Amino acid sequence: MESAVEKIKVWFRFVPREGWFPQDTEGLWATRLSADTARVQNVPFLQNGVAEGDVVRFRTDSDGLHWAVGRVSASGNCTVRVVPVPTGPLGRSPQAVHRHLSTFGLGGEVFSADFPMVAFNVPAGGDFHGIRALLTQGQENGWWHYEVGCATDEWWNA
Repeated sequence: MESAVEKIKVWFRFVPREGWFPQDTEGLWATRLSADTARVQNVPFLQNGVAEGDVVRFRTDSDGLHWAVGRVSASGNCTVRVVPVPTGPLGRSPQAVHRHLSTFGLGGEVFSADFPMVAFNVPAGGDFHGIRALLTQGQENGWWHYEVGCATDEWWNA
């Protein structure tokens, strides 16, 4: 007998960064694994310290919202966010950012048309050295700015 997979939204709280978005929460889609754990199913735009595929523990409040309280296990995936420089050679094009990183088979999501930040999931076992080199080159060439929202020792040692 096949069991239904329950998708839920798990909410994360964080302190907003100065000069960044004013939000102090982000909801990520997840697959419920138990009464209080779920596997994150998308790439975070704002929340640091979590990546797609990580298992998180949550508490459900009286309104039925599921609030993350910690990470149970890491997937080994990394989260990288890239914002094209509007006056640079890529303009405001998230598609151009995707094209440059497509060599590595990275999947990503675009924040919005107004703010074309692309949040990428870098899978465990990916070419961390090559991806880091391209990200650095792109930043040095004025293509984009980037930040690492969640990384493993393998990422930092590549």
